[in-house]
Amino acid sequence: MLLPASAEFVDLCQSQLWLLVQTLGASVSVVYLTEEVASTAETRLVRIASAPDGAAMPGGEGGTALSPVADVGRSSESPQSTELADPKSSTMASSTAVPIAPLPSPDMVPERLVVPLIHEEIVLGLLVTERNDRRWQVRERQQIEQIVQTLSLACVLDKRSQWLQQRQAQQAQLQAQQHDVMDNLVHQFRNPLTALRTFGKLLLKRLPEDDRNYVAASSIVRESDRLQELLLQIDRAIDLTESFPDEVKVTTPAALPSAGPLGEAQLALKPCDVGQILQPLVVSASAVAQEKQLVLHAELPDVIPLVQADQSALREVLSNLIDNAVKYTPAGGEVHVRLQVLGKQLVVRVTDNGAGIPDTDLPQLFQRHFRGVQDQTEIPGTGLGLAIARELVQQMQGDIQVFSPMQPEGWLGEYLPAERGVTFVVALPTLS
Repeated sequence: MLLPASAEFVDLCQSQLWLLVQTLGASVSVVYLTEEVASTAETRLVRIASAPDGAAMPGGEGGTALSPVADVGRSSESPQSTELADPKSSTMASSTAVPIAPLPSPDMVPERLVVPLIHEEIVLGLLVTERNDRRWQVRERQQIEQIVQTLSLACVLDKRSQWLQQRQAQQAQLQAQQHDVMDNLVHQFRNPLTALRTFGKLLLKRLPEDDRNYVAASSIVRESDRLQELLLQIDRAIDLTESFPDEVKVTTPAALPSAGPLGEAQLALKPCDVGQILQPLVVSASAVAQEKQLVLHAELPDVIPLVQADQSALREVLSNLIDNAVKYTPAGGEVHVRLQVLGKQLVVRVTDNGAGIPDTDLPQLFQRHFRGVQDQTEIPGTGLGLAIARELVQQMQGDIQVFSPMQPEGWLGEYLPAERGVTFVVALPTLS
C-alpha cells in the first residue's frame, strides 16, 4: 500500500500553507489527503501538513470542525482520520467521527474555505484555511485556487512516483530471485559436467588410437571441455551483474512467490530409497577420486528404510557433499561415505581426511557465496553448494551438520590424523 504522501510532497504542502499564513493572514491552514480503506470500502481524510505546525482547525460541537489527526510523514504513529459528514458523497462514506464543516453558503461569512484537490474529477484531498479578522476577497480566493491546483498536480506526480518506486522494488526482488535460481542451476550443472569430463578422459586413456570408439571418446572430451568453457563464461556474466551497486532504496514491497533451490516452487516429497540414490553417485565420484589419486570408500547397509524426500533434491544434496569431499581432499587422501540407520533416522556421513575447516569459517559455512579460506586457493567454486544443500534438507524435514575436525565414527581406514578432516552429517526421518 502506498503511503499518503512522500516527505517531499509534505514539505511542498507545508511551504504553501505558510505562504497563506504569511501573505494572506490565514490563522490556520491544513492539507488533507484521501486514503481508501479496503476492508470497509471507505475513504478517510488524513492530515499531512498544517500551518502553524501541528495546528488543528478550531471549532465547536455539532460538526463544525475537523477532528485532530496525526501528522503523517513526520510521525511513525498510525494516523487518525476524519471522514466527510455528507452521506450522499459517492467517494467518502459517512461516519460518527467529527466531520468537516460544509462548504459555506453565499449568505454566510466566508471566514473558512474548504477547497478540494481534484484531478480528472477525482478528489485527492482538501485544503482547509481559515481567517478570523476579515472576509476572503475574490483575488485572495484566486490565489488559494492556484495553490490548490499546484498541490493537486504535485499530489498526482507524488503518487505516480511512489507507484513506480514500488514496481521497481518488486522488479528488483524478482530479478534477485531469478539470479539466485540461475546461480543454483549453474552450480548443479557443474558437478555432472565434471564427472562427464573425467569419464571421457579415463575412457580415452584406455582406448588405443586405432579403436573405432577412440573418435567417439575424443568427441566426448572435446565437447565437455567446450561446455566447461561456456560455464566459465556464464560465471563471469553472473559476477558482472553482481558488481552493479544498488542505487534505488525503497520500502520493501509485498513479497513475491519464491522459487526453490531447484528452480521449482516446492519439492515433491515421496518415499525414496537413499541407497539407490547413493550408489550411482559413489560410482561417479570414484572415477573422479581415481583421477585425483584418492581412495573413496562406501558403506551401505543391506536393509535401508525409505525416507520421505524429493529424489532430485536428495541427489543434489548428497552429490554436493561427496563432490566437495573429493574436490578439497589432496592427493593420497581418503573420502568415506557411510549410511546408517539410527533409531527413526537415516544418517549419511561424508568424511574426508583433508586439511579441515577453520573454526572461524564454520558458523558461516552454509551461507550463500561464502567460501572462507578456500577463496584464497586455486580450487574453483561458487560457495553455493552447501547453502543449497541445507535449504533442500530443511525442506525435506531433515537436518545437516558439519564437524571439523572430522568425526571418527564411520572411518574405515587405519590412519586417523588428529585435528584434520571434515564430516558432514545428513539425517532424515524414516518412514518405518
